[in-house]
Amino acid sequence: MQQYLPLLLVLACPVGMGLMMWFMMRGQHGQNTAQSSPAQQEQIAMLRAEIATLREQQPRHIDQQRRDSHDSTGTQP
Repeated sequence: MQQYLPLLLVLACPVGMGLMMWFMMRGQHGQNTAQSSPAQQEQIAMLRAEIATLREQQPRHIDQQRRDSHDSTGTQP
């Protein structure tokens, strides 16, 4: 019996981790994101609009940063 104790201790960690992963995945499958509340849908729409706005502004900010860095170093682009 003592010969199996080290093996049991070594296997306890991966088996426990596997069980935890399985339970967590099982819990997530029970949640259906398609049936979110109207408040959540509104928040998602607002966040998507904000992302679109930021994507539109990003090239302008990059150009401005390049101009500022060239102006501060005195080099030409």
